[in-house]
Amino acid sequence: MPGDGVSEDEQTMVLEAFADTILPGAKRSPADRAIAGVSATPGAVAAGALTLLRTPATGVTAGLEFLVPALNHHAEEHAAANGWALDETVPPFVALDFEQRCSLVLDLTAPGNPERDGWVALALFCNMAYDSAAHLPTAEAVASGHPGLRAMGWAAPDVDGLWRFPDYSYRRAVADLHPGTDRSGSPA
Repeated sequence: MPGDGVSEDEQTMVLEAFADTILPGAKRSPADRAIAGVSATPGAVAAGALTLLRTPATGVTAGLEFLVPALNHHAEEHAAANGWALDETVPPFVALDFEQRCSLVLDLTAPGNPERDGWVALALFCNMAYDSAAHLPTAEAVASGHPGLRAMGWAAPDVDGLWRFPDYSYRRAVADLHPGTDRSGSPA
């Protein structure tokens, strides 16, 4: 749960803004403040970044209650250092425009920043939600039209739910099948 007086709604908005900074997407509505809207296609938020970040198996979930207030604090400091005014009706990180968010995230993930590991982990999970749909079974993600897998041209499984690739990716077999391989492709 959110800490340091950060409500769940504020935590969601800040995490969405962070995820959108890492992999931008289209606004969900004209009033959307978390998503900057610098892309016409779905980004990390539409791909499920918040679901993945809030999945305990990631190991980052417990840190979110500290990362969100820290991100807002860094946004306030970054804005003050650059002479940027912040809209006080939204959390400080959300109040930054896309370029300002990028500038801050570059600083937070820079080599030598003592907090770097936490920010890099957060960014990696935002990418993972888009690139691999790590929070969903792959067949389910493909069937539901997951935006990242769709953008990468991920093929649908065969009707039995298994992936088979009759054409080799190099257009030739790179090795002979092991003689003990069974019909399913598993070692016998």
